[in-house]
Amino acid sequence: MLESYDDLLTTEEACEALKVGKNALYDLLHSQKLKGYRNGRVWRIPRLAVEEYICTQAKL
Repeated sequence: MLESYDDLLTTEEACEALKVGKNALYDLLHSQKLKGYRNGRVWRIPRLAVEEYICTQAKL
């Protein structure tokens, strides 16, 4: 599904993969619906977390 991405995605890559804007992505991260972590001021989102989020939202 997301094999073309590295194991850790930047916010820009996660927005592109999920087809959402930055504000929506930050809302998902802050509500912990999407797992990720901050490294200083930069968010890193595991590719597996994005795949898991897609599967739960699609009820797969």
